[in-house]
Amino acid sequence: MAGQGSGGNVIAAICSFFIPGLGQLVQGRIFPALLFFVITAVSYALAATVIFFFMWFVGAIVHLWAIIDAAKYKGSD
Repeated sequence: MAGQGSGGNVIAAICSFFIPGLGQLVQGRIFPALLFFVITAVSYALAATVIFFFMWFVGAIVHLWAIIDAAKYKGSD
């Protein structure tokens, strides 16, 4: 990737908008991709229950973090 604001980072951020962690996967960062996906998916799944309804907030924060992380990734030059 060319760096923050590059076309690749914009595409990665758009990918993370639809599926958290997909942008990191597009950038070749497997561990952060899995981490963002699992935490967000588990948070949203727990929010679907009545008992852990507040977890939607955690899921939304991590989802937003995944989008911003994909957009601001500088790469290792």
